[in-house]
Amino acid sequence: MTSAYYRCPKCGYKPAQAMPADGQCPVCEVYFHKWEASQADPEPGEVAAQRSPNAGTASILLAALLTPQARMATAVFYSRCAALVFIAIWGWRLIAMDYRDGEIGRSFMHNILLPIHEAGHVLFLPFGEFLTILGGSFFQIALPLGIAIAFVLRNRDNFAAAVCLCWVGASFLDLAPYVYDALDPQLILLGGHTGEDGPHDWIYLLECFGQLQHAPAWGFVVHKLGALMVFAGVAWAAVLLWRQREMLGAETVL
Repeated sequence: MTSAYYRCPKCGYKPAQAMPADGQCPVCEVYFHKWEASQADPEPGEVAAQRSPNAGTASILLAALLTPQARMATAVFYSRCAALVFIAIWGWRLIAMDYRDGEIGRSFMHNILLPIHEAGHVLFLPFGEFLTILGGSFFQIALPLGIAIAFVLRNRDNFAAAVCLCWVGASFLDLAPYVYDALDPQLILLGGHTGEDGPHDWIYLLECFGQLQHAPAWGFVVHKLGALMVFAGVAWAAVLLWRQREMLGAETVL
């Protein structure tokens, strides 16, 4: 029998630390010694499934994303529960703001996202006019998305990634009024004027694709996409905390 497992033989989950041979996978909940015994004389159909390189890829990925941390201090667990409640309430307030009049522009979240947006313009400055203008909106979405991916791949902290997904959703919610405003500019921009009197990212971008007349519809789509991501992030984090709670009850969280 294998002395330790660095990867679950059933679902493929890779923990941060090796799992004991007599242990149980936290994802698929299989006991390793029982799995080995069941695979001693597999049926022909099972052998074919094991040899298939794509067998269970989607389920393995989903299982990995829904895996809580193997060890967590009790205080950290409950602080994350409190953080989730705060994020859910704050996210709902952002979603409820009227994107048609730029209400979110008066929120604290906009003050966080605005410097990131402007940094995106600077970052893409060497790549021409189109990418420079697109870079502001792109970067305020790409930055939290990249951080979320890093949390999953490097830190194996899915809860932190879920919070970052809420941040991505908030970025879309913040962009929705800007997109909506392109057809009939009313928002006061950084220079103290509206898009009619100066540069407006989404007037330029939508004109490039012949979509300026549909700006209100695109603003609606961006807002709903942001709301969906906030809901998805909160739901993802909630599932992780529920599974972490089960591990806490089993005294696997220290």
